[in-house]
Amino acid sequence: MAARGRTVAGSAGGRAGGGMLHRDSRGRGADVAARDGIGDAVRVFAPASVSNLGCGFDIFGLALERPGDEVVVRAAEGSGIVAVSVSGDGGRVPTDPERNAAALAVQGVLDRTGSETGVAIEVRKGIPLASGLGGSAASAVAGAVAADKLLGGGLDRTALLECAMIGERKGSGADHADNAAPSLAGGFVLVLPGRPPKMVALPTPDDLVVAIVHPAMEVETRRARKILGDTIALEAGVEQWGNAAGLVAGLMRSDWALIARCMRDAVAEPVRAKLVPGFEGVRDRALAAGAVAAGLSGSGPTIFAICRGRQSAEAAARDMAGAFRDDVGVGSDIVVSSVNRDGARILECG
Repeated sequence: MAARGRTVAGSAGGRAGGGMLHRDSRGRGADVAARDGIGDAVRVFAPASVSNLGCGFDIFGLALERPGDEVVVRAAEGSGIVAVSVSGDGGRVPTDPERNAAALAVQGVLDRTGSETGVAIEVRKGIPLASGLGGSAASAVAGAVAADKLLGGGLDRTALLECAMIGERKGSGADHADNAAPSLAGGFVLVLPGRPPKMVALPTPDDLVVAIVHPAMEVETRRARKILGDTIALEAGVEQWGNAAGLVAGLMRSDWALIARCMRDAVAEPVRAKLVPGFEGVRDRALAAGAVAAGLSGSGPTIFAICRGRQSAEAAARDMAGAFRDDVGVGSDIVVSSVNRDGARILECG
């Protein structure tokens, strides 16, 4: 699919419009890159993620092996962001740097480092839109990592997360890092709220495999957050806090029975389930197939199942997709993935 975009010449301060540069730019951006001894382009992959994981609303996230987004950041003439292009999105992701998650993250890197380097950004979407798999977060993470590498790699992981969160706030409408943190760092991550947020890596059993089923429907994150309201019942809060603490203990001890007991949502999922037709039946099919736990990934419509071993995960994925097909009449994409322990990675630099 051809990339969409606009090139805006003569931008200043990194706030120009969108487009893609199809030339070997030898202006300010390339000169700075050459001076600093780095290449003219960096390509980064950032993986999809499962967030919330039952009891961890806005604080738990887990990185998948696939799918993922790629972002290429190139040195270009001018100053700041001079071009943005997007492909693989069906024409739906904005190319305006003020509204594009990857571009906002790149601008965050430029601002934090004080760089006037000109850059062109190419976003290659591999994560379905409005899927509950952290697509805007992955784009933002990939953009931040690529821009930092292009400029010499001076930012630490916390700073990169803060830059990515600038884009994620625009993409999802919420100030939470439960997708961006695992996409950046990999693994199962507990995010402690704050400025900056703190990432705490949690261990997972070696045989933990995730089954992902993404039905042919969408749930817009902003709408899914709006229906939750601002308050919860004390009883639900106590249950949720206990489950979150129990899940951490279960992961630390590789205690599958405790993981199964605690990976349940008493707050968001009961409200959001109505946005995903057939959710309860699909979840029940996963558990009947041998999954340890199952629930909405983020705001949905994707449903995850935590399984012991790949064979169990493949069975759960197959049965969940079958439930969507038989009960709702929609097709699904299936992913069976181990935990991605690497997070974002640089694919090309030169």
